[in-house]
Amino acid sequence: MSSPRRRVVVTGVGLVSPLGVGTESTWRALLAGESGIGPITRFDTTAFVTRIAAEVKGFQPEEWIEKKEVKKSDSFIHFAIAASQMAVDDAGLVIDETNADDIGVVIGSGIGGFPIIERTHSVLVERGPDRVSPFFIPGVIVNLAAGQVSIRLGARGPNTAPCTACTSGLHAVGDAFRLIQHGYAEAVVAGGTESAITPIAVAGFSSMHALSRRNDEPARASRPWDRERDGFVIGEGAGVLVLEERERALARGAGIYAEIVGYAMSADAYHISAPHPEGRGAVQVMRRALRDAGLAPEQVDYINAHGTSTPLGDLAEVAAVKEVFGEHARRLAISSTKSATGHLLGAAGGLEAGILALAIRDQILPATLNLEQPDDGCDLDFVPLRARPAALEVGLTNSFGFGGTNGALLFRRHPAA
Repeated sequence: MSSPRRRVVVTGVGLVSPLGVGTESTWRALLAGESGIGPITRFDTTAFVTRIAAEVKGFQPEEWIEKKEVKKSDSFIHFAIAASQMAVDDAGLVIDETNADDIGVVIGSGIGGFPIIERTHSVLVERGPDRVSPFFIPGVIVNLAAGQVSIRLGARGPNTAPCTACTSGLHAVGDAFRLIQHGYAEAVVAGGTESAITPIAVAGFSSMHALSRRNDEPARASRPWDRERDGFVIGEGAGVLVLEERERALARGAGIYAEIVGYAMSADAYHISAPHPEGRGAVQVMRRALRDAGLAPEQVDYINAHGTSTPLGDLAEVAAVKEVFGEHARRLAISSTKSATGHLLGAAGGLEAGILALAIRDQILPATLNLEQPDDGCDLDFVPLRARPAALEVGLTNSFGFGGTNGALLFRRHPAA
């Protein structure tokens, strides 16, 4: 007979986002209806059809990393280090020789070190191979965010890095949940990180007609489910959570944001970038997450949706929600915080898991900004324009990625919250 699965709670949240460097600053700005989207400042965008992005402002890596080490790694690693330290401090988690072997790090990224890759290619072409830095490879590969965090925290438990496009951060949190459930770790620092606002990335997404071109109104560019949406807005940052086995967290008197109760993955098996028009993979992943949690659809109060503001993706997710939740879909609250933060790619799932934990803590639903004229068929409660208080016991968060990879997580309010 299999042993019962252990319960897992969220005890720390660390956010670096286009809305702020810090968890509470991000949360306050989100609830105030602020937008993190503006003109791109990193490079000359004169020749680009998309000239806007959701950049992290005011981040000083030297506040988190020794100055001499900053140039040895890319900014996606810097964001991960900062968000992880915030989450660990928030959780009051002390890592020492008594527990280091039981604490893991799982941090995903969809792309990794694009900025240094682009700069290093220029060095190679202009100055030759001998001038390429020996820190180039460890500074850009995806798993070095988790690796660097592990080294700095002294966490010697499981160490992995999901790279599943825009589902990476959610998969990281879900995988960490499984590690604790099944006894492979007592606590895991988990989430996603990304920093890909670069010429090649923006040009590449633009050539796919994936990005919004609302350059003259950047704060209004990300508009999930709105009739005038024209693509997503690329963003950057990191969202990291501390997950712990419930009894361990209670024993040390940790504050608890929420309990994670369900996780699932699926694939569309349909197209390299477009979702299945009926949202079949999304239907499957939400149903599996509910089954994993032992919950009925009617028990879910809120969904932090993938909601990227793309013409096809938004409709597919609405279709999937209607299929899974039936008549209860009309009573659900659903919002897309990407309307404020932009789409953080591989970091989105980590950021949005953190936002869901905060929503449960404070019993308030973040809004979908810019939803002024809902598109045909987009007739659910998308919490338009303004945040609002709500009785929030169970929340779901979705992430979907290129290649048809999907993930869903269910959080439940914990009595000790």
